[in-house]
Amino acid sequence: MTHLPAPHPGLADGPVYLDYNATTPVDPRVAAAMLPHLTRFFGNPSSGHPYGARPRTALAQARAQVAALIGARPEGIVFTASGSEADLLALRGAVLASGNRRPHLVTQATEHPAVLASCRALERLHGARVTVLPVDGEGLVDPGALSDALGPDTVLVSVMAANNETGALQPIPELAARTHAHGALFHCDAAQAAGRIPLDVIGLGVDLLTVVGHKMYAPKGIAALWVRDGVRLEPVVYGGGQERGLRSGTENTALAVALGAAAQLAADELSDGGPSRIRALRDELHAHLADALPGRVHLNGPDLRRLPNTLNVGIDGTRGHEVLRAAPGIAAATGSACHSGTHTPSPVLTAMGQDPDRALGALRLTLGRWSTAQDVATAARVLVRAVPAVAGSRR
Repeated sequence: MTHLPAPHPGLADGPVYLDYNATTPVDPRVAAAMLPHLTRFFGNPSSGHPYGARPRTALAQARAQVAALIGARPEGIVFTASGSEADLLALRGAVLASGNRRPHLVTQATEHPAVLASCRALERLHGARVTVLPVDGEGLVDPGALSDALGPDTVLVSVMAANNETGALQPIPELAARTHAHGALFHCDAAQAAGRIPLDVIGLGVDLLTVVGHKMYAPKGIAALWVRDGVRLEPVVYGGGQERGLRSGTENTALAVALGAAAQLAADELSDGGPSRIRALRDELHAHLADALPGRVHLNGPDLRRLPNTLNVGIDGTRGHEVLRAAPGIAAATGSACHSGTHTPSPVLTAMGQDPDRALGALRLTLGRWSTAQDVATAARVLVRAVPAVAGSRR
């Protein structure tokens, strides 16, 4: 990138933020774009009088901005309130619209819970059959395994573009092509990928694609599902017919404008070398840790085929949550779940074949728009200082 945005007020005087895959700070430019639609331009976009005109135009512009980010046509964008809702619209919508009495769905073991839980609900409530494909040691799906799983009753395959814990990038074009050869639809949850790597729905070959606002510097509560022309879905919300009849309810113009503005900024950042800057910082952080802790730092997931901002590592002799507890100078995650103080291994790393000890040792360090070289140096120093105390306490 030729320049960095001004320092973010939400990050001032706090720990180094390395949890961009959990959520991103709202870009002040995004907040500025949406503000008039929370104050001055209050009209219903469906109203025929002048108060509806400005919101209606803004909604159309936001749709076009989101579509441009993923190489789509604006009319294919359906705004939703979350990525989970967009995933539900894709999965439930395709299954119910298929008319198949025993519909078959295929997904994979490291998929987001929004997809896995929706599959289980369809299994429980609508008699669907669900196949969950395994992944290899890097978290990737074998296209041959997908071909073996497909059958005449397969309605939909859902595989994420990028994993939220390891950043692993799935071979979406090949998976989609094999799906189409069997006459099924392909859905891709691109929540982590949109805005971080270039995406083009035509090149990917997908039929449905999820984009999430709070993963790309827009507020929480706004997302979108791109629906290829000709794909039939049962609506997720019934009513007045907004959003092509798939998600009725008066549109939240302010949040849609925020997502559109965020998409435009992301497109500009992609063309301005943003991913290369972030990748360099990520690799610098990895190198700092590996140099300071020789032979003890192990990468989880692919070395090359991953998001440019994601570093998931384990440090021998430690537990991830203990390291973070001893490193208050950074805000990061582990990927493992905590239930009443008891930590369980990450399902993603477990599905990749890692033993519980290594899975519990994971640190998910994810960078973003406001990450700097100083942040990386500080984070590495804090983590390295935390390791001896944590490792010593486990002896």
